[in-house]
Amino acid sequence: MNQRVLGFDLARAYAIFGMFIVNFSFCFGTFGGGSFLEKFQFLFIGNASSVFIILAGLGLTLMVRNQDSTSEQKAKIKKVVLKRSWFLFGVGLLLYSWWPGDILHFYGGYLHIAAYILFIPKKYYLWLILAVVVIYHLLLLIIPVSTGWNYVTSEYLDFWTPIGFLRNTLYNGWNSILPWISFFFLGMWLGRLNWNEKKVKRNLFLVAIVSLVAFKGLKIAASYNKFSENVNFYMKQEYSPIVLPFMIITASCAILVILLSIYISEKFQSLKIIKYLTATGKMSLTLYVFHITIGMIVLSRLTGKSYTGLYSTGVPASAEFIMTYVIVIYTFCVFFCVQWSKKFKKGPLEMLMRKISD
Repeated sequence: MNQRVLGFDLARAYAIFGMFIVNFSFCFGTFGGGSFLEKFQFLFIGNASSVFIILAGLGLTLMVRNQDSTSEQKAKIKKVVLKRSWFLFGVGLLLYSWWPGDILHFYGGYLHIAAYILFIPKKYYLWLILAVVVIYHLLLLIIPVSTGWNYVTSEYLDFWTPIGFLRNTLYNGWNSILPWISFFFLGMWLGRLNWNEKKVKRNLFLVAIVSLVAFKGLKIAASYNKFSENVNFYMKQEYSPIVLPFMIITASCAILVILLSIYISEKFQSLKIIKYLTATGKMSLTLYVFHITIGMIVLSRLTGKSYTGLYSTGVPASAEFIMTYVIVIYTFCVFFCVQWSKKFKKGPLEMLMRKISD
């Protein structure tokens, strides 16, 4: 299992890299170009988030693998998870005025709900996923997903009002509880599997690759208008609104990334680069806060553009410039994490969260 945990950390390191690409491009670059590099950057939209959220749910259930815990032990674990959810929710709201694309307060929501279903049989996680998807799609028919949004600037206009806050958090925020908690539930289900069995990994790979190919094929067919107008429109949707085809594709990609990370960590665990990247993956919370604060400020100075936290306006920085910056700052983060891990097991913010919650 230790090797598998290294694989999960390696997958987080990948997701951190993708997160840097998406957020730096969002604030200072563009996703609208047709060059190879711009298309490459676009691939990470939703993909990095899904890996993070699935791994968060997976990591949570790995904490409680022993299903024979006493009632007192279960209550203690629940209390710890609730405290962590409040910590992430609070930090996320503090960051929101600076970074409107914050995901931490949504993470807090996922964790808070998960605290009450930690010890249920794993089959119910699949039923919960189905329920979330159905409820979300019904809401799409009732509440326009654009409600509250200024799509020109990607600003949410009434976030700090009671109704706007609830709508954004539960329904149409960047990573709102509906439907993104379904990825968290998927991670919780994955965490209950026996990752030591080759059959488990093989079956996961087959399901993920078949689902990915099938739904990618349907999206390509829709791009050529092979279906009715409504079906074509539905299949073409990407990040907003997040509909079932996009969810299946991103979830499948995330599972493949996790499986590949496990394979690499098992085969090449003695390589220094693998050790460096797994150390980086352990500090995802710290690196998230670092890149949306220090990382954004530095990039603002380098581009000469004011940081707003909203979608880039005016002349965007080139994809080549953004990618160069991502590689440089990611290399710096890896170096920092390696040095820090020589003295501490957890990152700075990870240590603070655990100290408060545990």
